[in-house]
This record gives sequence, C-alpha cells and structure tokens, in this order.
Amino acid sequence: MSGPFILCDGLVKIYRIAGREVVALQGLELTVERGEVVGLVGPSGAGKTTLLNLIGGLDRPTAGRVVVDGQDLTTLSDRALDRYRRQEVGFVWQQSGRNLLPYLTARQNVELPMLLAGLPAREREARVQALLEAVGLDARQHHRMAELSGGEQQRVAIAVALANHPPLLLADEPTGELDSATARTIYETFRRLNATLGLTLLIVTHDPDITAWVDRVVAIRDGKTSTERRVLRPEPPAGPPPTTEAEPAPSSAGAYVEYVVVDSAGRLQIPPEYRERLGIGDRVVVEVVEEGLLIRPVGLREEGPPQRKRPAFPPSEGRAPT
Repeated sequence: MSGPFILCDGLVKIYRIAGREVVALQGLELTVERGEVVGLVGPSGAGKTTLLNLIGGLDRPTAGRVVVDGQDLTTLSDRALDRYRRQEVGFVWQQSGRNLLPYLTARQNVELPMLLAGLPAREREARVQALLEAVGLDARQHHRMAELSGGEQQRVAIAVALANHPPLLLADEPTGELDSATARTIYETFRRLNATLGLTLLIVTHDPDITAWVDRVVAIRDGKTSTERRVLRPEPPAGPPPTTEAEPAPSSAGAYVEYVVVDSAGRLQIPPEYRERLGIGDRVVVEVVEEGLLIRPVGLREEGPPQRKRPAFPPSEGRAPT
C-alpha cells in the first residue's frame, strides 16, 4: 500500500478540564514510514503523550485525521477501534506494572493476551517462547515479577505488548524509571525487534541519548511538530551479509542532520535557543536570496528598510511592491 505507515494530518485535541478548555495539539502533522524507529521529544505538556494516545486508538482527536496502515482511526466504530487496539498496536508504559500481573510468571504474563485472543495452545507455546527469547528472558520465564529487576520487568512488558503480532509498538517513557545501563538494554531490545520483526516504533522520551538509538527524532512544542533530527547511518558494506547475527549498535550521536519542520500551511517554529541567541521577537524579516530564504530579526539594519534583489512575496498583479 502506497503512502506512509502513519499519517497524522492537522491533528487538534482539546480537553475540557475543570470547566476550561486545554489545547493539547494544534494542527499537528507527522508521517512515519513502515519499519521506522522514531523518538518523540519535547517539554512536558507539549502534546507527546496525547499524540501517542491518538495513534494508539486510546482517544479520538477533536479535529484532523490519524491513518495507520491505511486505516483512518477517526472514522472507525468503537468496536473496530477496540479490535485495532488488540491486534494492530502494542503499548509499553513507563510503569511496567501497567502491562503486567504481579502474581503471574513472566511466561504466564506473555501468554495471557494470546489466551484472551483464543490462540491454540501449540501456537501460544511457540509464540511465548519466541518472544521471551527475543527479549533475552527465556532463562527467567518462570519467575514472578517481584523476582525480576526493573529492566527485566520492562522487557517482559515489551513481550506482552507484542503477544498478538502487532506491526506497531508505542512506548511512553519506557526508560524513565531505569538507570542508564538498563535503559541501554531496553533500547538494544527495541532495535533488535525492529530488525528481526520489522516493527515500527514510536518512543516518547526525555532521554537526551535517544538520538543514538532511533532513525529520526521529532521535537513537539506547543502541540505542533517543531524540529526533526534525522540520523545519518553509514551505507552497508558491499558483498554478502555476515553469517552471524550482530548485536545492534547505536549510531554516533553526532551523525545527524536537523531540520525545522514546515507544516502544510507554510508555518514553522524557530527553535527557542535560536530566537534567544538572535534576539528574535514576534516578527522577523524574510528575504529571498540565491540560496533560498533568509530569516532575520527585525531591527538588525537600523539604516533603513531591508535591501532586496527581489521581494520576499510577489506583489499582486498591477500593483507596485511596497
């Protein structure tokens, strides 16, 4: 099927809290390709978790569209949306307990969604074993949650999220309660699952090291996509692939290119550190130059109006430029 795997088109989400309207998303636009690993970053309250909830079918937008694998979630019935949540998407939360039952073993936790889906016993057994091996916990499968570390519990939660073969995995602060070494194990698990299962992953995080583990980092600010950082990976070497499976390694944190996102209406958000450094207020001067567009703060040239080779915006027909 042509088109992106995930399409968010003009998403608006307004909550009513204590009689007041709170705008969480303001016309947000985002596309994600199948098999891509995307990190979603931004300050608290920017709309990251709201976006994840809309893509996961846990909530419906006030306006706009969410299309996942050709399905427009905004037009699905409640029953169809429930089927989507059970079969098409997996969730991993900051608190692993949201995915896990403490009185069950790791194996029983992973098997439970398959029991509820009516999977035959032989198929369940094979699937559970494969998932526990994929997250590196086959040797700990008969332990209950209190007998596992925080990182091990989170890996069980990942296996639970993948129990029903979803092509999409959404993770909301999955390493927020883990130390840096354990967080690395979780990211390695995500990359391995992406490589072996072809999973598409969206990871909401405040972790500054996320760039090393994803294909793209999208920053959300004030309910809109603001900037995008694309990780540059080296081209694979020529010749046949290696015969042994290599452990996924993070990209160099410095090997990336960063863009400011322009939405369909031509709007962009200038990063706050740039605005502060250049003294940009609520207005800028936009000039067309040979290389493209030049954006500069008002007041840099006190000697008169900006000198341009051509107007920034073509004048209307029959009217001289002002």
